[in-house]
Amino acid sequence: RGWQTCPRAMAKSGLVISILVITLLLDQTTSHAAKFKAKKHSKRRVKENDGDLKTQVEKLWREVNALKEMQALQTVCLRGTKVHKKCYLASEASKHFHEANEDCISKGGTLAVPRSSDEINALRDYGKRSLPGVNDFWLGINDMVTEGKFVDVNGLAISFLNWDQAQPNGGKRENCVFLSQSSQGKWSDEVCRSSKRYICEFTIPQ
Repeated sequence: RGWQTCPRAMAKSGLVISILVITLLLDQTTSHAAKFKAKKHSKRRVKENDGDLKTQVEKLWREVNALKEMQALQTVCLRGTKVHKKCYLASEASKHFHEANEDCISKGGTLAVPRSSDEINALRDYGKRSLPGVNDFWLGINDMVTEGKFVDVNGLAISFLNWDQAQPNGGKRENCVFLSQSSQGKWSDEVCRSSKRYICEFTIPQ
C-alpha cells in the first residue's frame, strides 16, 4: 500500500513542479513583453519629442525670416515712399524690361503695377520727386505670352487699364508697358529691350 501511494505522491509533486515552471515561464514572458512595450513607448516618446522640437525650430526660423522681410521692407519704405498698402522705390539706373524686373525681384518686390487711378497719381508724384526730368518708366505689365492679353509680372490678367490714345499700337514687336509723365500717367507699349528707368513696388503684409 505504501508503495502504491508513492507513485501518486510523485505524480502530484511532478504536477506541482510543472505548474511552477509554467508559471515562472509565463512571468518571464510577461516581464519581457512589458519591457519591450516600455522600450517601444519610450522610443515613441523620444520620436514625439524630436518632432515637437523640430516643429518649434521650424516655427522660429519662419518667424526670424518674417522679421528679416519686415525689416527689409521697412528699409525700402524709408528709402522710397509708402502709399496705401504698397511701398515704391525708384531705380538708380536705366535697364531693359527683364533686367529691371529681375532687379526688383532681387530686392523682394516686382516692377510697379498700378491697380487704380489713385496708384497712378501716387506713382507719378513719387516719380517726379525721385526721378526728376525722367518722362517714362517701366511698369510690370506685358503681353509677351499672348498678343493683346496684358498681364502683370506674375502672369495675372490686368483688370485696370490706363492706355494713352491709340495705344497699345506696337503689335508683336512692342510687348512691354511704360508710364509716361508727359501724358499724365497714361500707358504705352514699347520694345522690351529699350532702356528705361523704373520703380519697384513692395506689398506690405497685413
